[in-house]
Amino acid sequence: MLGIHARGHVNRVSEPIARRLAAMGVTPDALTIIGTIGVSAGALAFYPRGQFFVGTLVITAFVFSDMLDGAVARVRGTSGAWGAFLDSTLDRIGDGAIFGALALWYAGRGHSPTMCAVALYDLVAGAVTSYAKARAESLGMTCNVGIAERGERLLAILVLTGLSGLFDVPELRRAGLWALAVATTITVVQRIVEVRRQSRAVPQQPPAVPVP
Repeated sequence: MLGIHARGHVNRVSEPIARRLAAMGVTPDALTIIGTIGVSAGALAFYPRGQFFVGTLVITAFVFSDMLDGAVARVRGTSGAWGAFLDSTLDRIGDGAIFGALALWYAGRGHSPTMCAVALYDLVAGAVTSYAKARAESLGMTCNVGIAERGERLLAILVLTGLSGLFDVPELRRAGLWALAVATTITVVQRIVEVRRQSRAVPQQPPAVPVP
């Protein structure tokens, strides 16, 4: 319910901006690409150097830019499969840059191989979470379950990373990475169980007999 209300507030803010951008000739694809480049550049330029607050501000600005692509597509009447595909694909690049940049920090100046491994685990587990849903849908099933959707994961890591830099409390960043590792693992398991449940309800087709 909270997510529905939040989405309504975001739409009220983004819709007028989207109309102006559409009138200027800005395309949804351009916003998606610019947003991804900005998120990736912000993460890789600032996080490995320990500039977590500034980096989070830059990333957040481009995350908002990326969020506008759907609104502009609706205004222009060009919503479709291509835009959804491009957005989802480039989202993986942005996520990879954020968690990869945190891993680089811990592998270098952060001096923590353990936290580097946790950041990489969050990156891989997040990709598996998204893949599980996409693969289930390609097989005609649904997979809308899990305690840690991409939006929640991104919000959590950006807020805690930004605050850790603003107040110089690295424990916030470490706690966020560990919490995401647990939550994302649970989400992957939830999706596997859900798909298994649905697959059992579908009659299994006998294997095809080869023609001699």
